[in-house]
Amino acid sequence: MTDEKLQKILARAGYGSRRQIEQLIEQGLVQVNGRTAKLGDRANEQSQLSVRGQKVKAERLEKQPTQVILYHKPDGLVCSRQDEQGRDSIFTQLPKIIHGRWISIGRLDLNTSGLLLLTNNGELANRMMHPSYELEREYAVRVFGEVTEDILTRLRTGVQLDDGLAKFDYVGRLPSDEEAQNQWFRVILREGKYREVRRLWEAQGVRVSRLIRVRYGDISLPKGLRRGKTEALNWMQVNKLLKAVELPEETRPDLRHRPEAAERQKRMMVDRAKRSTQYAKRRR
Repeated sequence: MTDEKLQKILARAGYGSRRQIEQLIEQGLVQVNGRTAKLGDRANEQSQLSVRGQKVKAERLEKQPTQVILYHKPDGLVCSRQDEQGRDSIFTQLPKIIHGRWISIGRLDLNTSGLLLLTNNGELANRMMHPSYELEREYAVRVFGEVTEDILTRLRTGVQLDDGLAKFDYVGRLPSDEEAQNQWFRVILREGKYREVRRLWEAQGVRVSRLIRVRYGDISLPKGLRRGKTEALNWMQVNKLLKAVELPEETRPDLRHRPEAAERQKRMMVDRAKRSTQYAKRRR
């Protein structure tokens, strides 16, 4: 049995993204075979692991089928499991999951609503949040104050914030009453820095009065998904996400307990990927 990095195993078991698990290891909250783990440790499915003093059940270490849900987050909820101020968390609103836990792919602050993706696959969450994959985040923003073309130009070319240069990859006006003090804009960016959308506008002397995330990568907020409700992606949609961040696609659910049929489907998926690559090369 091949050993793997400890953070990879625990991410797969749903304990958080790799970075979150690295922080747990640094805090001395992870044990391997009875000793406190350190960064760089490796383990396997037979290892005795515990997190925050709780033994990790063997079933959680087995690779679980990837699940992804879309959640229409309302205002007034935090995206952390525990809040020092006692505010309500999104995690009390989500469907229960067996042998794992929901990991949010990015966060939305207290007063931001809209699309939030959650998964039980820590590696998928880690890659979808990582800047190297450059997944777009799209927002509808209502701002209070005058927005000139000079301001829009600066937002497109770059604004110096406390943590570095930031900009929108796209910013454009949405239809609104020209005489109204509040105006709506559509913005797109490829980063997930803390309150980045709000800080970019505030750096121009404009206040954000409402912020809604409407898209993450290729996934848009479904029109019929009401606030506070969730919608699960099917296995084909999940595989599309896995493929987008260079993770292996998973077997169709009804074939997962039929090894021969699963292997045939795997070969078909590989052949389809090869044909797609060859077709793309011929078109160049």
